[in-house]
Amino acid sequence: MDATLWTFLLTLLVIAWLASCAEAGLTRITAFRAEQAAREGRRGASRLVTVAADPTRYLNLALLLRVAGEMGVAVLVTYACLKSFDEVWQALLVAVPVTVVLSFVVIGVSPRTIGRQHPVAVSGAAALILIPLSRVLGPLAQLLIIVGNALTPGEGFRKGPFASEAELRAMVDLAERESLIEDEERRMVHSVFELGDTLVREVMVPRTDLISIDRGKTLRQGLSLALRSGFSRIPVTGESDDDIVGIVYLKDLARAVHISREAEADPVESLMRPATFVPDTKNAGDLLREMQRDHIHVAVAIDEYGGTAGVVTIEDILEEIVGEIADEYDQELPPVAELADGAYRVTSRLDLGDLGELFGVDLEDEDVETVGGLLAKSLGRVPIAGATTLVDLTGERAHPELAGLRLTAEPPTGRRNRIDRVVVEPIRHEADAPTEDAA
Repeated sequence: MDATLWTFLLTLLVIAWLASCAEAGLTRITAFRAEQAAREGRRGASRLVTVAADPTRYLNLALLLRVAGEMGVAVLVTYACLKSFDEVWQALLVAVPVTVVLSFVVIGVSPRTIGRQHPVAVSGAAALILIPLSRVLGPLAQLLIIVGNALTPGEGFRKGPFASEAELRAMVDLAERESLIEDEERRMVHSVFELGDTLVREVMVPRTDLISIDRGKTLRQGLSLALRSGFSRIPVTGESDDDIVGIVYLKDLARAVHISREAEADPVESLMRPATFVPDTKNAGDLLREMQRDHIHVAVAIDEYGGTAGVVTIEDILEEIVGEIADEYDQELPPVAELADGAYRVTSRLDLGDLGELFGVDLEDEDVETVGGLLAKSLGRVPIAGATTLVDLTGERAHPELAGLRLTAEPPTGRRNRIDRVVVEPIRHEADAPTEDAA
């Protein structure tokens, strides 16, 4: 192999090595790290900020250079072997393993290790070459991506598939395995990615679980409802429960009543604030950004028919990222706790079949599946603390000893202000059963 061939081979090997090193470094550079390097006054930080502003463009260029250099090395090694051996099979038998070693070790492992260990320094140095080179070869890389997308079934990636979410997720998992981040941090990062695929309808409180107040009710009634339910923001309804016309805030009610006791008789609609309406198919991540921008904490979700689907708050969306937000008042409740006189305290999410087994009756219902749902259906409204109703055990539900079951909603615990415990008392035939519901 003459000197010219050696020179070309080493030149292509160096190009491929540098491109692979730059590629690995660029995958670890974010706008935050680039800005931090600029604040620290590191050399080449300004170029790093430029690269971080459009990382895909420069990553595609680095990939193009690496592939070109790697293929050139493979061609030259094969050519050199063909000139050195008389038989073609002998030349290929040597060329293939030599190319694999050069590609895997020299172009693969070594530069990628350096690029990941020193991403800021490597990316800053690479930017010195990639930025001016992108003006010449950038359109070529983009043209090749367009050709690749045209040959690929389905919709392709406009900027190329090389900087993918899957790679970022893999990097997060690797960081957790190497103890660079905690498992909870890894879960949180994955939740951020998943939030981009989450719809409002998946995180909202459905309309059937909403506590609302009619626009004609007085401020005193609104304040009483807010204090009894524990909610600081209550939807105001118009002609029906499906017609939400605004939101009334507890602080507005308290302020008005505190300033003038005569204001207690004013209608709730005089203090309600405009409601923000969003489609229930809206992306939850986009809604979170809009709520931050517009300084709103609650929005009304509308279904495809224009009806109210539910209400979503900032907290509902944040819990998709950080998990359930609890405080010192939240307790892990046992699903069933036995009380005196054959009564039970159960969670509102207990299945009706499980509740029926406690009393030896069939409580299956075609409309609801849980104790909380049965309580709401029997009341005809969303239950609040102290709401009581009687479930008759007649007809198919008949029981030889029991006339019915009395369900009582207990005060909510924690910051969620949702009824999570219900006391179920057996009403025997000889006992006086209430004739109407009370709240």
